[in-house]
Amino acid sequence: MKKAEAIKKAKNFNELLDIQYGKVGAKKRDDFETKAQYFVISETLKNERQKANLTQEELAVKVGTKKSYISRLENGKCDIQLSTLYRIFEEGLGKRVSLIFA
Repeated sequence: MKKAEAIKKAKNFNELLDIQYGKVGAKKRDDFETKAQYFVISETLKNERQKANLTQEELAVKVGTKKSYISRLENGKCDIQLSTLYRIFEEGLGKRVSLIFA
């Protein structure tokens, strides 16, 4: 079956992901899932910063980093250490961070 046909017949989002990126565990799918998680973190950071009415510069000063780093994080252009993620959200934005491992 051609890819376009398979996409039309997909019944849910997971089936679409399977068609486009392969089954869970395939390298292409794992790469996609990793990038998707970075995107979620980046968008969450940007949205929470904006809700707090802070500029990237103001947030950077609050957490002791540079504006360019905050910008790169918000644009998904760099990795973030867990300790830095906590510092930005908890100290900079006053948000509690919790992780769920599934």
